[in-house]
Amino acid sequence: MTTASNRHPVVFVGAGPGDPELITVKGRRALEQADLIIYAGSLVPEAVLAWARPETRRVNSAGLHMESIIAEIKSAYHTGGRVIRLHTGDPSLYGAVFEQMAELNRLDIPFKVIPGVTAAFAAAAAMGIEYTLPQVSQTLILTRMAGRTPVPEAEKLAALAAHRSSMAIYLSISLIDEVQTVLCTHYGKDAPCAVVYRVSQPEEKIITTTAGKLAQTVRREKITRQALIIAGQVLAVSLETLAHRSRLYDKEFSHAFRRCKT
Repeated sequence: MTTASNRHPVVFVGAGPGDPELITVKGRRALEQADLIIYAGSLVPEAVLAWARPETRRVNSAGLHMESIIAEIKSAYHTGGRVIRLHTGDPSLYGAVFEQMAELNRLDIPFKVIPGVTAAFAAAAAMGIEYTLPQVSQTLILTRMAGRTPVPEAEKLAALAAHRSSMAIYLSISLIDEVQTVLCTHYGKDAPCAVVYRVSQPEEKIITTTAGKLAQTVRREKITRQALIIAGQVLAVSLETLAHRSRLYDKEFSHAFRRCKT
């Protein structure tokens, strides 16, 4: 008989951007121990599931509604199974994870979260860029366009773009004309942009363009989903044109771990 003492908390795991080696060590270990993995098959590549045992049950949640997902979790939990809810990227970002937590809380089912690498950081790694360059930008905004899922009025893309900081725009490739209009208005039509498709996966594409040619570029490349839009002046700075350095490694700058020589 399964009792509360031999049941296991449900674990929400960030799968990372797609490369199975970009999942955390802790996330990989959770997959290796899982009895049931519920994953978003429309976003999480099958390659990530390679860390699971052959006998582990896999459920693709792409066609399921909330009640069905929670029913699967509840059944496995109460029979002592180790349940993994596998989310693309990091669960905290556009993962609809909090509403699932609320349902589990209502059912008195414990849970924990293992974070993952989100696409914006995988994109920066692939492109060899830093979002926070001194005297260029010290802020990164992660956001999305309002679509079928609305955003608060104060967080409309135009309001955020007015800051002209580094920006990574998720889940908005289908609204590329609207994105282009906003970016042209606030960053300028010649401002550098990038479209990063399925970063870290075998199909990865990184296309650099300008705000004024953004929509044209996306259509030419036939990109319709799973792409991140990056904007900001950090994209205009190359390794050869870097003009400003941080104080962190400046020999004239003292801090708690280093004293400059005078």
